Amino acid sequence: MQRIGIIGGGIRGSMYAHSLRGFPGADVRAVCDLAEPVARKVADDFGLSAYTDHRRMLAEQELDAVIVATPDFAHRQAAVDAASAGCHLLVEKPLATTREDADAIAAAVRAAGVQCMVGFENRWNPAIRQLRERSAAGALGRVLTQNILLSNTYFVPTTMIGWAAKSSPAWFLMSHTVDAAAWVSGRTVTAVDARGSRGVLAARSVDTWDVVHALLTFDDATTANLTSTWVLPDSMPSVVDFQYQVIGEGSAMYVDLQDQSVRQAGPEGFRWPGLLGGEIDGRLQGPPTWMVQDFVSRLERGEPVGPGLDEGAAVTDVVVAIHESLESGNTVPVGAGTRG
Repeated sequence: MQRIGIIGGGIRGSMYAHSLRGFPGADVRAVCDLAEPVARKVADDFGLSAYTDHRRMLAEQELDAVIVATPDFAHRQAAVDAASAGCHLLVEKPLATTREDADAIAAAVRAAGVQCMVGFENRWNPAIRQLRERSAAGALGRVLTQNILLSNTYFVPTTMIGWAAKSSPAWFLMSHTVDAAAWVSGRTVTAVDARGSRGVLAARSVDTWDVVHALLTFDDATTANLTSTWVLPDSMPSVVDFQYQVIGEGSAMYVDLQDQSVRQAGPEGFRWPGLLGGEIDGRLQGPPTWMVQDFVSRLERGEPVGPGLDEGAAVTDVVVAIHESLESGNTVPVGAGTRG
């Protein structure tokens, strides 16, 4: 039985607690959040101990694993302290938002001899997994290019998360698609060209990028085109727009994760409720739930967990390069010699 603590009691932390309630091999014991009412609510909902200091939680609870579900920029200290306490880690994507933070987490994990999974949940998305499996089996031939659109409505940066000004569409969304593009193609990103615009969200008191476009070049000279925005109208039927195209030498595949064949019209307007989430018989379903359950199951069986540190650090490197390219307007290399 894996004794688990959760650091970060917001949307994701609560979801992880729900996902593991009653799951074989999981004993979620405690939750920590800097906001005491947030920690208390999750603790009350799921029968956990509540903390506002993760160090105290680590000292008082005998934990085997910790889930780090803090905001994008706040993973380092929680992950380093948990690893140093001998806990395996599941760290939300991105692993970190600086190369220095990614290196510090990796050093702590390796020094402690624990495992670390990075939460690239689309590896458990059935549609994206289908792309990966077809590509790995050679059914597409050599992957020549990918076009991936992953965007949110204004609701996400202005209402859903209170720390959007410390993040960006690239960190919040492209960390997903950078990982997916590399995973599906089986290639390594070597260079980035990025362009974008800002000002609209800043006028709404969220000073970050509105739109980001990134052209990734891989080590075999193939490419992927990524677009993410945080300025879709709130009248959209879903807060998420996700489209994925893979073109190979032999065939192409197209994924539309929009309405997912479920549409609803009613007094509140037209909506796409979606299929990759929600409950069945009181149990949460969907990629993030399947991901955290896989994490626990693999720990229980003594198996390696992943995607791990290497994949997490690679995505951090690429998204750092995307921001550097946004600021400079130049092509930015990624890989050997770029870490500092």
